[in-house]
Amino acid sequence: MQHSPEFLKIVNSAKEKVPEVSVDQVKDMQEAGEKFEFIDCREDNEWIAGRAAGSRHLGKGIIERDIENAVPDKAAKLVIYCGGGFRSALAGEALQKMGYTNILSMAGGIKAWRDAHLPEEKG
Repeated sequence: MQHSPEFLKIVNSAKEKVPEVSVDQVKDMQEAGEKFEFIDCREDNEWIAGRAAGSRHLGKGIIERDIENAVPDKAAKLVIYCGGGFRSALAGEALQKMGYTNILSMAGGIKAWRDAHLPEEKG
């Protein structure tokens, strides 16, 4: 997908503030039983079509509205992903502004997860 220069400008700014984690690191965290919230911030139709195993859905359009009920602990570790790592950085930056202090964006998003042949759930 070709992104506009202004969109890329805000994404790059967000990526400077929100640390990234690789899909391999996320899988290692899962396998080690590490406690973290794994959040898919894609659109509803993307979520239904397939998602990283163990994730929960809080779409980019509602994450700021619903996060405090879904994850009241602002120190909880949150790993957010989207399609390719752009929307998750933007969502992560918004949550930082809301006081969440331990946010990671999964680099490459679901595309990288799928490229690594990691488990998915559907439906």
